[in-house]
Parts: sequence; C-alpha cells; structure tokens
Amino acid sequence: MNLLINILIGIIAAQHLYFFYFETFAWTTTGRKIFKHFPKEFFMQTKSMAANQGLYNAFLAAGLIWSLTIKDPVWSTHIAVFFLGCVSLAGAFGAFTASRKILYIQGLPAIITLIFILIVQI
Repeated sequence: MNLLINILIGIIAAQHLYFFYFETFAWTTTGRKIFKHFPKEFFMQTKSMAANQGLYNAFLAAGLIWSLTIKDPVWSTHIAVFFLGCVSLAGAFGAFTASRKILYIQGLPAIITLIFILIVQI
C-alpha cells in the first residue's frame, strides 16, 4: 500500500509540475488552445497572473516530492498529508470559483491519496 501511495503522490507532483510549466511558460500558446472560449487578448493580459499561479503549483509539487525523499516514515507522512491537504483544498476552491473539472483533475486524486494514507494509519 505504501508503494501505491508513493506512486499516487508522484503522479500528483508531476501534475503540478505540468501546471507550473503550463501556467508559467505556455499560458499564451497552449492556454489559447485549451481555453478556446476566452478571447485571444485575455492570455496576454493575464500572463503574469497565470505565472504567479504556476509558481504556487511548483511549491505544491516541491512539497510532495520532498515528502517522498524523507526517510522517517512519520515525518514523511505528515509532510505528504499537509501538501495533499493543500492540493485538496485548492481543488475544492477551484471547483467552486472556476470550474467543477478542477475538483476532478486536481482535488480528487489528492483526496483519494489522503484516504489511502488514512487506511494505512488505522
């Protein structure tokens, strides 16, 4: 079960590294292809805001990766739970404020991983 949890944490970290790349470096190119309903000029106007958001995603990825490198299992679990909690809350907030898809793409994987961690702890 611990291997599964670590794989899920790695996948979530990789997701957030992609979000970082996308929002920081590809917002004005790939962003226009993904969010076709926004006007073209929107992406240049919001480039710095998206980059800031991307930086937060990099912090989440860094925290999750950090949790995988910690040798002490208790400390590692605490760090993972904290960052997975942050990801879960960000996913829920995004679902309420922007798009319900954010809950499924960002929040649900973190919530499932937290449930697995809770099961292992029991």
